[in-house]
Amino acid sequence: MPAYHNLIVDLDERFDHDAIAPHRQKLELAGFEVRVGEGADDRTLAWIDERFGGTWSSEAYHASNVLLTHDNAPVGFATYAPRDRNFAWLRGVASEPDVGVFGPFGVDPAMRGLVAGPALLAIAMGELRKRGYKRGVIAAVGDERLVAYYERTVGSTVAESFDPYEFAPNPVRTVVLASGSGTNFQAVVDAVAGGLPLEIAALVCNRPSAFAIERAKTAHIPSVVLPWKRGEQSRAEYDHRLLSAVLEYRPQLVLLLGWMHVLDGAFVNTFPNLLNVHPAFLPHDPDRDDVGLPDGTFMPVYRGAHAVRDALAEGNEWVGASVHKVTLDTDRGPIFARKPLPVNGEEADAVLARLHPVEHGLIVTAIRRWLFER
Repeated sequence: MPAYHNLIVDLDERFDHDAIAPHRQKLELAGFEVRVGEGADDRTLAWIDERFGGTWSSEAYHASNVLLTHDNAPVGFATYAPRDRNFAWLRGVASEPDVGVFGPFGVDPAMRGLVAGPALLAIAMGELRKRGYKRGVIAAVGDERLVAYYERTVGSTVAESFDPYEFAPNPVRTVVLASGSGTNFQAVVDAVAGGLPLEIAALVCNRPSAFAIERAKTAHIPSVVLPWKRGEQSRAEYDHRLLSAVLEYRPQLVLLLGWMHVLDGAFVNTFPNLLNVHPAFLPHDPDRDDVGLPDGTFMPVYRGAHAVRDALAEGNEWVGASVHKVTLDTDRGPIFARKPLPVNGEEADAVLARLHPVEHGLIVTAIRRWLFER
């Protein structure tokens, strides 16, 4: 991966109250509404996922924000002062007591080139100064054009440079569980060939006819075919065989990629690093049974095996995909990546055909995030 940079900004008088006031006035005169210091609302979180790749909403959810709307629709956000984030690159200059953390930050493409971006930046830096920080760190900037933009806009300088994968110097030993055609499995195999630092030790499949097994053969990955013979063994016996089979490979990470069997508590407790891709747009709050969407509406949360068909059967205009940590509560673990997808009147098969590429991107993005937060 290209070099990433942590940029440092002196939170001097440029960001005190009197200096920040004109930035807010410019935004308001241009027709924007500004909200400062609060968690992002459901619509904004969903908009962030739709526009910016699927991981930034979880950071906005766990932080303070400057939120920007125009005609009552979200058009920009700047996140600062995160809570409980553990990215590896926050262990250097960002861990110093006088340094506040800024980012992520995004503006709708239609609003770029106006006052929105620089004003959002200035207001967020002002909020860090207000909290008593002397410096702000703009974390993990990987685009040299953005490095120049931040230097030009807030006077930042490069404090640290790094390859994000330097924090995972050895490939992470991984077992994949899949039940079907294995397109998500293939997306991970391809990403590993492109440099994602995983060692796929095995594929475990519970359906002997699944095409995922052929994909494993092509990639020279060992496969274990482990169907549940319901007439011959109990559920508990099968779950024990499954746990034993995976334990043989000593994985550091287990991925559920289209795995159609609910895991028991012993399996979940044995493998704390267990990620699942689920074909629904899940809320960040695990107790919620509805989820906000980019258009300001809400829909029920569809957990379980037939999420897309269930959503369409109830007339919903959105579906989505999420990658989450597996817990004992089905499809209620912390979100690593998610993305909503509008429905254009198609039948289920057509919607699923559009959703699969979304899942492929999200699972690789979520694995990267997991690597960076280890």
